Amino acid sequence: MKILVLGSAAAGGSPRWNCTCRQCAGLRDGTLRGRRRTPGSIAVSADGEGWLLINASPDLPQQLRDTPALQSPSGCGGPPPIRAILLTDARLDHVAGLLNLRDGPPLELYCTPRVFEELTGELALLPVLDHYCGVRWHLLPISGELGDEQEPAAQSSAEFRVPGCPGLRLRAIALPGSPPPHSPRRDDPAAGDSIGVLIEDEASGERLFHAPTLEGVGPVEREWMARAQCILVGGLHAPLNDLATLSATRKVLTEAQHDHPLLDEASAERRQLAAHGIEVAHDGMEIELS
Repeated sequence: MKILVLGSAAAGGSPRWNCTCRQCAGLRDGTLRGRRRTPGSIAVSADGEGWLLINASPDLPQQLRDTPALQSPSGCGGPPPIRAILLTDARLDHVAGLLNLRDGPPLELYCTPRVFEELTGELALLPVLDHYCGVRWHLLPISGELGDEQEPAAQSSAEFRVPGCPGLRLRAIALPGSPPPHSPRRDDPAAGDSIGVLIEDEASGERLFHAPTLEGVGPVEREWMARAQCILVGGLHAPLNDLATLSATRKVLTEAQHDHPLLDEASAERRQLAAHGIEVAHDGMEIELS
């Protein structure tokens, strides 16, 4: 399985255009040991030809220009390397880039009913795209009330496959999370507002657990992460000990806020992570599981 980190920052990227904090200013003037980052998105493939894009950053055009593997080798008329898009939520920094795909073939879009409702309601991206390339929605049946160990969600996980990405078996997993600020349901969270995904390479058996907005590590999240050889999680709310004790070969943090000390490669926090074998993702990072 090949994993390409296209963007590795939280909303607004790093440095943020309107921020003069120590880290943003240091990146601009070269005094901070760190990297420039765009908002989070990754691509996953079993064969290096058909790719699943997970979330569509506002900076998607630049991310694609920087990633030769996602550029059509035969020009505009050939099959696009990106065969489908999976959305883990309806946050602006995960969906705004969909508009940049409007000049291609119909979008094969995988998301939960809650996310679909957001993108056809107040933030009507999908009706707009229907007038350009068209959208084919593939249901991820995660629904019901957000549950806990005593009262689980009505449908808390769902296995699926993406025909354009052979060799991958995927499972969507309901995670605690709130609807985005623009949502009329923002005070009424439910299963399907935020998901993680467990992706298995059927040939090698290697698995990736990806959750770009992980709000914590409870028993359910720990159980799913324990099944993966690579963990790629964002949100950075999880205590260090929760990740350090997991047996995964690669443990990678992504989508950090622009002012998070982990983005300073000379910080004590960054050294502490390294001592526990935990990496920090960066734009252009490549991970291969075999």
